[in-house]
Amino acid sequence: MIPEPNAIPRFPDGFPGQRMRVLPRPVVAEALRAPTTSHVLVTDVGFFPRASSHGRARPHGARQSIVIVCAAGRGTCELPSGTHQVRAGQALLISAGTPHRYEADEHDPWTIWWFHVAGSGVAEHFATIGATVDQPVIGLGDPQRVIALIDTIIRRMERDETMSTLVAASGAAWHALALLAADRRTVAHDTIDPIEATIEHLRGASSTRVSVGELAGMAGLSESHYTALFRRATGYGVLEFQTRLRMGLARELLDTTDRTISSIAHQVGYPDPLYFSRQFRRIHAMSPSEYRSHDKG
Repeated sequence: MIPEPNAIPRFPDGFPGQRMRVLPRPVVAEALRAPTTSHVLVTDVGFFPRASSHGRARPHGARQSIVIVCAAGRGTCELPSGTHQVRAGQALLISAGTPHRYEADEHDPWTIWWFHVAGSGVAEHFATIGATVDQPVIGLGDPQRVIALIDTIIRRMERDETMSTLVAASGAAWHALALLAADRRTVAHDTIDPIEATIEHLRGASSTRVSVGELAGMAGLSESHYTALFRRATGYGVLEFQTRLRMGLARELLDTTDRTISSIAHQVGYPDPLYFSRQFRRIHAMSPSEYRSHDKG
């Protein structure tokens, strides 16, 4: 039996760093009648980092189907089929109308990227993924790719509620559902490499510096053990690997845009353009301007 909504603690002030967008229901109704968004339509989307005390109980289910990708920590979901554990690198899928209750773990609350989706094609997507009431949790070989698409949905929906935005969000959701189907792993048998999972997290957030402690926590390891395994996997220390990811993005911007060095430095996470240029020269043996002037391709 699924408990009533007030059986789960609420989060009145949200979570530091959270992002969330919810379409007005009249907009949803109109979009579900439009040919371009009637198949797959994102109605709600969000990112809840370390969502302590987060929980939802819907005894009669939700009007939309729900996709939750757990990036770190863990949580549980109670369905008519029983209680299911959700851990980092896994996705939870709940079909519309399915009674459910889910919540973050008390001691290791999850960090989740999520969206609600409606439309005539959603049930078919869920069937292709293999998500059912009995098996609502799937493992992901490359969770960061799905997370990146959910981030794209949030960014689009943060702009406005125009049809062009809804179409773009729908396209990203369709892609995310396709990846869930193509990349799924059976939770009972597959083990997700925690080091690779954190590496993919870094690749998806290359302009943001993430501490060794945060990454080690995501992997469930001590900092010293994590650092040794990370170097073995990449050949670099954690901070140097992040620097090289930033420089890869900087090279792309230098090659494909006319933006100033200062603007590029800020985008890839260096508030000080002079420090950025020193780091760039250390790795490339030339300045950003010199690199841009070279013929390539």
